[in-house]
Amino acid sequence: MIDAVFVRESIRARTMAIMDPERADYWYGYRRGLRRARFGEQFGTAAEHQLWLTLADDTDASRAARGRGYRDALAHLGRPVERGVYLRSN
Repeated sequence: MIDAVFVRESIRARTMAIMDPERADYWYGYRRGLRRARFGEQFGTAAEHQLWLTLADDTDASRAARGRGYRDALAHLGRPVERGVYLRSN
């Protein structure tokens, strides 16, 4: 992944969380997903990663928003998620 894209998306997510506080949970998850996509297994454990992937289906709206943000960031930065599985890009 290009560092400039990571930086740009991080700034965008931080800005959106401030501008639209009702969606701050989504943007929090998005920022976490960006870091996972950028740093891979150096950022968080495999168990944490799996937990974040499953949050999108949580019944709690706040946790579900965080999970959707996490998944969206992975997909946006070339780390697609299919059926809850994190695919490594080569």
